[in-house]
Amino acid sequence: MTLTLYGVPLSPFVRKVRLCLQEKGLDYKLETVMPFTPPQWYLEINPLGRIPALKDGDCTLADSSVICQHLEEAYPDTVALYGDTAQDRGRIRWLEKYADYELAPLTTFTVFRNRILKPTSGHPCNEEAVQAALQQKLPPHFDYLEQQLGQQHFFVGDRLSMADIAIACQLINMAHGGEQLDAQRWPGLAGHHARMLALPSASGMLPDEQRMNAKLKEMGKAATA
Repeated sequence: MTLTLYGVPLSPFVRKVRLCLQEKGLDYKLETVMPFTPPQWYLEINPLGRIPALKDGDCTLADSSVICQHLEEAYPDTVALYGDTAQDRGRIRWLEKYADYELAPLTTFTVFRNRILKPTSGHPCNEEAVQAALQQKLPPHFDYLEQQLGQQHFFVGDRLSMADIAIACQLINMAHGGEQLDAQRWPGLAGHHARMLALPSASGMLPDEQRMNAKLKEMGKAATA
């Protein structure tokens, strides 16, 4: 059965589903749907117009967390990414939600959006908002995640889960926006992120993303020149 994922690679939520699919060894095709201006047919899949969405046979779903949980349940013979116990599943879902709802507004919708996306449409970067995110708003979240990780290699059960993937996806977008974790201030989290980037699923995907990001930077320079 062919799985079709709709969205664009630089979306952290699309990336999250792609990494889930790859870690599970599931074949899929990525069909480009741009955020903000989706085609009319896409609104039948997701009336909110947001990405990603997934088509799995006759089943269509939207929202990255819903999609990943569907893949976990629909393909039980693949690698489990939501833990084996109720406690682990709860913690994984909590940290996934934390990444999507607490990190994303800052890493993606402030740093990445201002530094990369806004200039491509001729709008100036709001660097004041970027610096507020980096200096004031993100550090408490990084402190919390550093504490949650402790001495483990991964966040829950010391094995790869959707918690790790969701957090890494947001930090990747921050990096696309030109910012890296301070490894001296958050050594555990920085080490975790390095391990995530070294996963074959991530390392095989990132070069294409980096090329796309570089093209967007050039477009932004031309649009604001």
